[in-house]
Amino acid sequence: MFNKEFYVFAENKPLKCLIRNYTKEDFDDLISIQKEAFPPPFPSDLWWKPEQLTNHVTLFQEGALCVEVDGILCGSITGLIINFNPDEPDHSWSEATDNGYIRNHNPKGNTLYIVDICISPRYRKLGLGKWLMQSMYETVTHLNLDRLLGGGRLPGYHLHSKKINISEYVDKLLTGELKDPVITFLLRCGRTPVVPVSNYLEDEESHNYGLLMEWKNPFKNRFEKMGT
Repeated sequence: MFNKEFYVFAENKPLKCLIRNYTKEDFDDLISIQKEAFPPPFPSDLWWKPEQLTNHVTLFQEGALCVEVDGILCGSITGLIINFNPDEPDHSWSEATDNGYIRNHNPKGNTLYIVDICISPRYRKLGLGKWLMQSMYETVTHLNLDRLLGGGRLPGYHLHSKKINISEYVDKLLTGELKDPVITFLLRCGRTPVVPVSNYLEDEESHNYGLLMEWKNPFKNRFEKMGT
């Protein structure tokens, strides 16, 4: 079971936080947080369903984490294990995550794939998303997987798509010429770009693109040489 206590600061006030595995008792709060984080016109049928959350905690509990601040649940991150071939990177979010139901979770796979990360808008200035991502890196290391992987939306791309293609947009993000709300956040979390993929998800702002971004396990080769 995952259990990590730490402090974040709201201005100069320390707030006690806890990252732990979420359980069935948290489902109502998790769904409420998604409603806050993704209000209309975001389609309500894409909010978590109890059936999806049930699969998360039963099929791969290590990949179902939530964060509390002063005892209040305010965010979550979810993953599954897949077998990823870097030579064949193209896929959609629905293919990789089984539309969020993770029935394709493969305990013998090599990659922890991020299904979703969600923080209540009231708590977004506390850096909790970065703490949750760091906790998933720790899970990757603990399970001796090759990497953490996921596709990031590119919600700023539609503002520039008439002048530059998706690869040029990513290049400008990496040089700091442009910033993107999602991709820049993931870069700050330590993720590095792999490749843009088309038809990753239905997303008008991203023109349906997703940018695959990974975090490679820095201990993987060391563990293998030690025979673990």
